[in-house]
Amino acid sequence: MSTDQSPAAAAALPRWSRDQMAARVAQDIPDGAVVNLGIGLPTLVANHIPPDREVILQSENGVIGMGPAPAPGEEDYDLINAGKQPVTLLPGGCYFHHADSFAMMRGGHLDVCVLGAFQVAANGDLANWHTGAPDAIPAVGGAMDLAIGAKRTFVMMEHTTKTGQSKLVPACTYPLTGQSCVSRIYTDLAVIELRQGRGHVIDHVPGITLAQLQAAMGKINVASEFTSIVPSNSQPAAFGTTSSASAVSGTYSIEVGQVAKATRLASTAFASATTSLNGGAPFDLWFTKPVGAVTEQQTV
Repeated sequence: MSTDQSPAAAAALPRWSRDQMAARVAQDIPDGAVVNLGIGLPTLVANHIPPDREVILQSENGVIGMGPAPAPGEEDYDLINAGKQPVTLLPGGCYFHHADSFAMMRGGHLDVCVLGAFQVAANGDLANWHTGAPDAIPAVGGAMDLAIGAKRTFVMMEHTTKTGQSKLVPACTYPLTGQSCVSRIYTDLAVIELRQGRGHVIDHVPGITLAQLQAAMGKINVASEFTSIVPSNSQPAAFGTTSSASAVSGTYSIEVGQVAKATRLASTAFASATTSLNGGAPFDLWFTKPVGAVTEQQTV
């Protein structure tokens, strides 16, 4: 089995749009959180914060209290984010010295940062500043400070490269931004929680099949079904507010009339496929399988 898909096969997959990805990230940001949105795709998250939540957005160039992007024609280029994009400022927002901004980032004052990435490894390693190519321009910015300074690091990226290679890898081959820092990955195919060196698919784009997602992940063999549940004991309550699939045994809050029994596939094929890819740790996916209808919480 090939580790990567062909460009044609990758292009044929159903995918979330960039705005849909941003909305999915915003869905998981709790009320009252202080959040840094990295350069590129993550800046779109500001446009999708639910109106009933107060989320305080910070930018490393020295702005806090940002709102959504300004309407066309209302841009103020004296008020920009770290990516030089014009932003709006909500009541109470302010701007300040660059050094004060980095003190916030390094001092553990951010609840969440959302970064882009070239690669994310199964153990949470992040590579997002340099591909190592001779003609590539390194651009680390404040990513290293954010990756280790924030309480939780989310990555928002396209699932595969233009040539069909998965950006989720057993071990990063590009220079690292941070080690074991990523807790959740949002791609245009799925949302994947990283726990103890394993990837847990907790949500996915509608219409994708298990075989398609398996192919997008490389040599990971899976044979189960998706279901929509929220694990009530596997993540902080503030981050467990959306329908998702998980594979942590315990008590589940049922949202769609089914309870899922968490199972790690133990077949010979699965064990063989998840042993060692390119000499690194396997990207070990867990899925859930629906086992019956319930009307309230049930332990499985």
